[in-house]
Amino acid sequence: MATAKTGSFYLTETITMTGGLASGARVQGVIDLGAYVNVATGQAVAVESVDFVLQRGSDYGSDVEAMLTTNGAVTFQLSDLNPGTALIRADDQALIASGSLNIDATNNIGTHISDLYPDNFGPAALSEAFMVVNDSMYLVAGPDGANIGTSDVYLTARIKARIVKLGTKDWMAIAIQSTASDN
Repeated sequence: MATAKTGSFYLTETITMTGGLASGARVQGVIDLGAYVNVATGQAVAVESVDFVLQRGSDYGSDVEAMLTTNGAVTFQLSDLNPGTALIRADDQALIASGSLNIDATNNIGTHISDLYPDNFGPAALSEAFMVVNDSMYLVAGPDGANIGTSDVYLTARIKARIVKLGTKDWMAIAIQSTASDN
């Protein structure tokens, strides 16, 4: 059973998909959790929710018709094991949150698609939070079906989290699950 050591706080990471980035290419950012995770004391990070924000150009607007060169999608994932610059399957235990923004550039329509499971893990119940015992989280994104337009596109992950203390059995179970997922 996890017990909270802190109240909720936010971690953020922004990655840049440069103008002209090719369809299928991926960009990665790393969120360092080394200051929050401690193996010796059983300290971990409980992820309560993840919000993804897409912005474009130097004014950080959200006009979707110029994010891609034509109709397509921007796909993004947050995981606790390093996938490199690749997306992982939805059944991978390392996947914390993911989604995509489907863009109909012709009609200037953007449709956000989130996972089948919610990226909000519960109001405050630690039993519903995603527990991270690794010292990093990885944000990966990229365009699909079309290239990024002429301006850079920025993806920001806003991660609501808290520091928790896990019992030895819970810590080991999560560590084994995480290790098994990496093989």
